[in-house]
Amino acid sequence: MLRAIEERRSIRKYKATPVDRERIEEILRAACLAPSSKNRQPWQFVVAMGRSKEEMLFEMRKGLGRERVQPLLPGSIYHLAGAEFTLKVLESAPVVIFVVNPLAEALSRALNPEERVYEICNAQSLGAAMENMTLTATSLGLGSLWICDTFFAQRELNAWLGTRGELFAAMALGEPGETPAPRPRRALQEVVEWRL
Repeated sequence: MLRAIEERRSIRKYKATPVDRERIEEILRAACLAPSSKNRQPWQFVVAMGRSKEEMLFEMRKGLGRERVQPLLPGSIYHLAGAEFTLKVLESAPVVIFVVNPLAEALSRALNPEERVYEICNAQSLGAAMENMTLTATSLGLGSLWICDTFFAQRELNAWLGTRGELFAAMALGEPGETPAPRPRRALQEVVEWRL
């Protein structure tokens, strides 16, 4: 597993080669094996390929257009250019897996402390599922990109997904069309404090 961790890269260019269903299912099985707080398993997956991916891209474009004039995330408007680039990544990836939290409260709802803790615990569980997905993709020779820029089109994509809960993230998958170098990581001594 350490090898997959070391070899994993965020892939932003994909070959047009289709991905076989068996590998997609293996990635989804790995996601479902992730640990989850109180075993809530707060995940649902929607796999978009072909025509449904084109429908999703239409909704993403619509959301990005709306975000320019009526932002859901007004404090993040300077990230909109990055979201436009993410749209191009989504266009090139043969497969996009949407990760939905069916237990999530609406983004617009104010939460009391207990509800906020539940949301944090569910986010940790979903993060573990996403990590399992990207590492399994790497071990299967696929490239992946963990995408959060979907929040710029949250309303539109939630409506397109038609699922209960909130869209948490997306994962682009496909045969890598690039081989990026590893990105720098902070040294252990910078991030670890030993208390003996």
